[in-house]
Amino acid sequence: MARTDAPEDENDSAWRQRAVSRSLNAARARAEKRVERFLDAAFALVDDKGNTEFTIQEVVDRSKQSLRGFYQYFGGKDELLFALLEETIRESVEDLKAAIESESGPLERLRAFTIRLHEWCEPVETPRKRKAYSRLPISEFSLQLAVKDPERVSAVMAPIARILLELLDAAVAGGAVKATDTRRTAVLIQQTVMYGWLMNRLVQNPRMRVTAEETWEFCLHGLRG
Repeated sequence: MARTDAPEDENDSAWRQRAVSRSLNAARARAEKRVERFLDAAFALVDDKGNTEFTIQEVVDRSKQSLRGFYQYFGGKDELLFALLEETIRESVEDLKAAIESESGPLERLRAFTIRLHEWCEPVETPRKRKAYSRLPISEFSLQLAVKDPERVSAVMAPIARILLELLDAAVAGGAVKATDTRRTAVLIQQTVMYGWLMNRLVQNPRMRVTAEETWEFCLHGLRG
């Protein structure tokens, strides 16, 4: 009897595992849709206001969901803002990779990255790919959140830093640029590109603001010594 019962138990266990798996997958899909609605509502509010000065209740109302539902997925507004930053970085990385892949030479690929990153760090009119929303200026956004949790912001920004370092290493290896310490040079380039927006905000004359092309030329001359 023990021999005949064992396969039935195993089959029953496998059936239960499949049923539980289907149930969990369905619950996960529903949760992802609810989270997506909260994120879409928050992005839309950023567009309307031009900043992140919205309330949780506004997000709840815009998403047509409940306050209780919001707190099932987010610990508060800061948690939501970090989710927006992570989503924006994810989208920017995809866009940066697409810009890089359109070029073949190591110097051209490094330039494409620098120009596109500058565009992501300045408020622009280019629509977001995610929906019809405007791109969030990730430099300003990350600076705000870095005050609250610098380590988390650094971790979120890591994919951008890795891409830049890979491009710089390739450009140095190909003899296109010179840099004795590519890791430190990558940090300098990233900081120059990402946070130039701050000084641009202080310049009253639009024609005096530093452009993406000028930023690239500055970094290029620095790389060539």
